[in-house]
Amino acid sequence: MAISNIRYGEGVTKEIGMDLQNLGARRVCLMTDKNLSKLPPVNAVLNSLAKYGINFQIYDNVRVEPTDQSFLDAIQFAKKGEFDAYVAVGGGSVMDTCKAANLYAANPSAEFLDYVNAPIGKGKPVTVPLKPLIAVPTTSGTGSETTGVAIFDFKELKVKTGIASRAIKPTLGIIDPLHTLSMPERIVANSGFDVLCHALESYTALPYHQRSPCPSNPIERPAYQGSNPVSDVWALHALRIVAKYLKRAIRNPEDREARANMHLASAFAGIGFGNAGVHLCHGMSYPISGLVKTYKPKDYNVDHSLVPHGLSVVLTSPAVFAFTAQIHPERHLEAAEILGADIRTARIKDAGLILADTLRKFLFDLNVDDGLAAIGYSKADIPALVKGTLPQERVTKLSPRPQTEEDLSALFEASMKLY
Repeated sequence: MAISNIRYGEGVTKEIGMDLQNLGARRVCLMTDKNLSKLPPVNAVLNSLAKYGINFQIYDNVRVEPTDQSFLDAIQFAKKGEFDAYVAVGGGSVMDTCKAANLYAANPSAEFLDYVNAPIGKGKPVTVPLKPLIAVPTTSGTGSETTGVAIFDFKELKVKTGIASRAIKPTLGIIDPLHTLSMPERIVANSGFDVLCHALESYTALPYHQRSPCPSNPIERPAYQGSNPVSDVWALHALRIVAKYLKRAIRNPEDREARANMHLASAFAGIGFGNAGVHLCHGMSYPISGLVKTYKPKDYNVDHSLVPHGLSVVLTSPAVFAFTAQIHPERHLEAAEILGADIRTARIKDAGLILADTLRKFLFDLNVDDGLAAIGYSKADIPALVKGTLPQERVTKLSPRPQTEEDLSALFEASMKLY
């Protein structure tokens, strides 16, 4: 198990200046995005840095849903600044960008593709020491504060990929539920769907002892190892919190209990999937995000078309779990029960359909777009979507059920309309 240290509680952000002092930090890089730079979470961090006399430079150019170019811009800034510590304040986009900046600044001679996941990049192991990174999540979705994964859009290939290595996980995640109070409704919903899929995918992933071959050296052990007894505990616990609190957190921004619990669920699911891995919902989501045409989501202040990550992941979930349930149907049935299905008279062979129906009902109740067609895709796009999924072997190989190109086509087709 590899996870970051975590500190949780209302107001713990005020301690960040002391943390940096304790680390002996002299030059700190604070990363965030333009929208957040004016909001209370960044203010709380700035106040703490000022109080403890921490010398810092701010980089607020992080792109929401980062690209290889936006990563390279941040890396350039980090190399110039010669920082000895990093602070990331934001959602997954900010935390992932900061991880990449820290990595490439630590090894200035590395080519960009050296650490990018194979088969797109070389997937080399990280052998250089990185600087301390403190992550302050402001959404309740990615769990990026606990994981060694950084995801971006590779523009040239129109596909999402990333860097996955234990070496890039944050030193400390500061989980302060006060930061979730400024999240608009759709951002709460979409980030919550990411938590939902992290939990479901890591719990149903190929078991760790069925992965092969075993790495010849521990440094080559992948961050994503398959479902295992430790990640199962975190995935199930996160799923129970989602079932209990997600709808409340979306419907009532004043429901502090629900928002605080979803913030914690995000980290819990991160601990689960950061070690077990995700599979088809995520593998298929990357081209859904990467090939977006004109869709602009409500509540997101962006100047480019965008399918929010949690939405791109959850739209295929009914089709995916109906497909994977042939393997370990009992796990799929257990997940359906946690999400509210009555399984007293259920037959084990119907596990996939029951979980799929439960997810559809869940999404319908939360006004989620009616499938891929509603965000601008049609059957004509399926070949391109399949082509964009094929390079995602880091996650698709973790599906408990292997899939052909025909299987992927059928899954995209089944996800065009949900209700």
